[in-house]
Amino acid sequence: MSEHNYNYHDDNFSLNQAEDYTLLIQIDKTSFSYAIIDQDKLIAWAENHSLEEFSDPQELLDLLSAKYKQVVIGLPATGFTLVPQILFSQDRIADFARFLDVKPNERVSAQSLDNENVIVYKTDKTIINAAEEFGLRNTVFSSKGWIAAIAKNNPGDKDLYLDINGDNVEFLAFNDSKLRFYNRFEFKTSDELAYFAALVTTELNLQPADTNLYISGDINAEDESISRLAEFFGKVQPNDLQVLQLPEEIASHKLLSIAALSLCASSEVV
Repeated sequence: MSEHNYNYHDDNFSLNQAEDYTLLIQIDKTSFSYAIIDQDKLIAWAENHSLEEFSDPQELLDLLSAKYKQVVIGLPATGFTLVPQILFSQDRIADFARFLDVKPNERVSAQSLDNENVIVYKTDKTIINAAEEFGLRNTVFSSKGWIAAIAKNNPGDKDLYLDINGDNVEFLAFNDSKLRFYNRFEFKTSDELAYFAALVTTELNLQPADTNLYISGDINAEDESISRLAEFFGKVQPNDLQVLQLPEEIASHKLLSIAALSLCASSEVV
C-alpha cells in the first residue's frame, strides 16, 4: 500500500469563489481528507489532516471556515448493520442498535443506503463532535457514495469491489444490480487481504478464478497486494471508475471513495 499523502490544488482554485464550490470531507479514526469540487470538476484534494484541525485549525483555517455552496461529510463506522427499508422505522433505531454493542463514547445514526436498505451504524462521539462544526445535517455514511457510484455503473454478478483505506478493506458485491454483500475487515498483510477476499467469495458462492476484483483507495498497481490477489482471482486491477473530472496526474481509483461523496450532496440522515 502507498504511504504517500496526496495534495492537489488546481491553478484556478480560489476560496474567494467558495460559494460556487462543494466541500467533501471524509473522516476516519484519527484523520480526515478533503476534496473541493466546482460542479463536477476536482479543484482541490488533500489527505490525512489531523482531526484537531476541526476544533483548532492551524493549516486549514481559511479553507474550513469558507462558506461553500454545499458540504458533505462522510462519517466512519465502528460497527454497522443493514436493515431492509420495509422493516425500518425511526422509532426502532434503539432496537437495531442492540446488534452493535454501543459503548458510552459512541453515537448511533441511521440512513438510507439505497432503495432497499437502511444502514444503522455507530461512530465515536469524538468524531461526531468534530463533524458538528459543520452541522450534522451534512453527514452521510462514509461509503455511501462509493456504493452508489458502483451501483450506477452496471456491476457484474461476478465482480467484487474493494476499497482500501490504511489497514481497512471494504468489500462490495451486487446481484442483478442489487446490493448483495457489503462488509469491512481489518488486515495487516497481503496474505490477510487475500484471505478475506477468498472468505467473501466463498460466502457468495463464487469461484475465485471466475471473479473479477476492482480495487480503489490506498493501493498502486505494482503493490504486493495486487500481485498476491492475482494468484487466486481471474482479474485484479485498480478501479478506473471516474465520478469527477480529474487532472491527468491523479489516478481515479486513488480518490474514488471521497469523490463519490459528491453523489450524496442532497442526501439527508434518516
